[in-house]
Amino acid sequence: MAAKKTETPLMKQYNQIKVKHPEALLLFRVGDFYETFGTDAIKASKILGIVLTKRANGSASHIELAGFPHHSLNTYLPKLVRAGQRVAICDQLEDPKLTKSIVKRGVTELVTPGVTTSDQVLESKKNNFLCALHFNKGTIGISFCDISTGEFLCAEGDVNYANKLLKSFAPSEILYSKAKTKVYNESFSPSYYSFALGDWLFASEHAEVSLNDHFGTKSLKGFGVEKMKNAQIAASAILYYLGETRNDKLAHINLLSRIDKEEFLWMDQFTIRNLELYPHPDRPGSSLLEVIDSTMTPMGGRLLQRWIALPLKNLTEINNRLELVDQIFKDDKLSNYLQSKLEEIGDLERLGAKLSTTKISPKELKLLSASLKVANEMAAGIKDYKGAISSSFKTFPSSTDLSSKIDSTLVDEPANQLHKGEVIRGGHSKELDELREILANGKQKLMDIQQRETEATGIPSLKIAFNNVFGYYLEVRNTHKDKVPAEWIRKQTLVNAERYITSELKEYEEKIGGAETKIAEIELRLYNDLLLTLIEGLNKIQKTAQLIARIDVLYNFSFIAKRNSYCKPEVNDGFDLKIEGARHPVIEKRLKPGQEYISNNTFLSPKEEQILMITGPNMSGKSALLRQTALICLMAQMGSYVPADSAQIGFLDKVFVRVGASDNISEGESTFMVEMNETASILNNLSNRSLILLDEIGRGTSTYDGISIAWSIAEFLHEHPTAPKTLFATHYHELNDMCKQFSRIKNYNVSIKEIANKIIFMRKLVEGGSNHSFGIHVAQMAGMPSLVVNKANKILADLEAKRGDDSPKGLKDDNMQLSFFQLDDPILTEIKEDISQLDINTLTPVEALMKLNEIKKKFGV
Repeated sequence: MAAKKTETPLMKQYNQIKVKHPEALLLFRVGDFYETFGTDAIKASKILGIVLTKRANGSASHIELAGFPHHSLNTYLPKLVRAGQRVAICDQLEDPKLTKSIVKRGVTELVTPGVTTSDQVLESKKNNFLCALHFNKGTIGISFCDISTGEFLCAEGDVNYANKLLKSFAPSEILYSKAKTKVYNESFSPSYYSFALGDWLFASEHAEVSLNDHFGTKSLKGFGVEKMKNAQIAASAILYYLGETRNDKLAHINLLSRIDKEEFLWMDQFTIRNLELYPHPDRPGSSLLEVIDSTMTPMGGRLLQRWIALPLKNLTEINNRLELVDQIFKDDKLSNYLQSKLEEIGDLERLGAKLSTTKISPKELKLLSASLKVANEMAAGIKDYKGAISSSFKTFPSSTDLSSKIDSTLVDEPANQLHKGEVIRGGHSKELDELREILANGKQKLMDIQQRETEATGIPSLKIAFNNVFGYYLEVRNTHKDKVPAEWIRKQTLVNAERYITSELKEYEEKIGGAETKIAEIELRLYNDLLLTLIEGLNKIQKTAQLIARIDVLYNFSFIAKRNSYCKPEVNDGFDLKIEGARHPVIEKRLKPGQEYISNNTFLSPKEEQILMITGPNMSGKSALLRQTALICLMAQMGSYVPADSAQIGFLDKVFVRVGASDNISEGESTFMVEMNETASILNNLSNRSLILLDEIGRGTSTYDGISIAWSIAEFLHEHPTAPKTLFATHYHELNDMCKQFSRIKNYNVSIKEIANKIIFMRKLVEGGSNHSFGIHVAQMAGMPSLVVNKANKILADLEAKRGDDSPKGLKDDNMQLSFFQLDDPILTEIKEDISQLDINTLTPVEALMKLNEIKKKFGV
């Protein structure tokens, strides 16, 4: 009979804890190691690159095992989180020395991608948002929370608005109801890390109570979200989740901010993608953020991303920002002063969050103190500068009491951790000073004992040492053991020496050991008292951080304006758009040294030139022209200077950009279907302050279908009562005829020069349409084999000759073969022409064989 398999007590305890966190990778503390078992061990070994072994789990049973030293947690945990793992940290909850049975263990922290506060995971200039979504009859409640900074936001809207916010805020983790799994998967990209929660958490009756309990309020009117029931539910789900992940110290999350879509310029998720506002991992240096981010502080960098995501519509606020940037731009002394101060300030937002959660180290407290002192100096210094800067930043809270408290409590250069070096300043606590004196004198006393006994016994090699078994001892080499006094007590015999203790040594050991224990207890108490005092001033820290971030972004705008020769835009309440000398902010920074960006003028007016029909060859700069127009408008409405000689912009409320798309294979959508979906979204959401940029609409289908669709879309935009301003780039030259029928459609082309059958891109926008795409020229420039280029030129000539036919019957002629050569032509003459165009010196063997095969076909062989 086979032996019954049994489970070891340790594995039984592990399995009991693991079953409570089935989705998480469980780090199980065993002595000085964190261990993983089973499938968790297999995952951990692959992600962390650690050895995978097996251990016995009872009779005739083994289980996979992988672990690492507990002191390496801060090294390995970030790797697991970055790999998208939920990690449950299970610690020993009692001292193993104090129990005779198995050590009690429990999960002390649940770390997920959206709830991590590890510096090794977080990016300094990027928020780490946890997001929750609540679905309710076509409306989605949305909430974002960054536990590392304390930012807590909410909004409501349809699925398009939710997608736009997700694209802008890029959450690390999304929460939703299990009951809505299908609708979530249908509505949002699978690339987001997501986690489904119980349905009961998304019940409306819990939400308001939960939020009021957290904020200590009786209603949510003060936050302006009292009527946003769906957003409240999403926000309350986040608070629950933070509690479930053992994040219960949330004093820094003290404000719920409303994202009101009526306050900000609208961009859908496709526009955000097409304009390349944010960095792409595969294309470094290609985004607007990378070009315009020279912020000096982490919180300034994060605020800049928010301003890019949410450009303003309020003219007063836009011009307030522009006025501040203008003052800093023009006053070199002010600019230099701000730079010198900003570069000395640390991440006040995240330091405040660490303070709130009591996870802040002594060194970080000193950095907090130093940063607050510089911020106070900046606040005082700004008052010396008149104008917008002093009036806009006169509300700086004084935090000298906080920095003074830190400096009077901590030594100038404290250890990074308590009990790893000196932390509390001498003179701060009389009791602590006395114990330190005892400890210092006690150690000196030991040295005195060693010296005295050496002289008394005549043992020159006598030394006093310590171990954990019997404390302080006297060690005597065997050659001198006959000199040992009778009152010494032998405790250990070694190969070459013996160890002894005395009553005097034990007395001082107790005094020193007691002093060390008491010192550790008092330092911990004093440090925690300091944290509690500082937490009372958390609002000051957060307010200071917000003001510093705002100053930093405004300084940044002035800095990049000087560096890149940007101009101050005029943003007004008109409807016209006039930009002279416009440049693309990203492309111009990617040019080779000495290469100059060719600027262009753009004028759009709902009453005069509403739609610009732009033609020209590929690579001539049509797409850059479209994008730079949108980017300049967005930058202006962020409050930034813009890459142009001058810009007058009637403020926009919506920007739509429809450029090349790729197949959405996972959902069975072709390029053309994606294109039509995005275009339909534009046409259904027009306003009189919309800017629409359409690039090559209709190219994903047949030529005749494409022309028909493009024509119809342009006509729809022209006849629409809102008359949205539109840039329409196309290869369909037939659309140039639209200007004859529609008064506000104007033809432009991006000019080129053709010299000796080669083209030079002038990249200059000029009036009039273009009748040639020069696609074959571009193919030749790309290195297409000459055989292909020559064939393409012949096909093109044949097709152009037939363009005047009543129907495309020339393409259906039974005599038309793949070569497009008429069989009644003299074959030898044609072959002669083909051969005369060949360059034998550059012809590859494959091309030669293909040419030979083509000639063979002409003979009908």
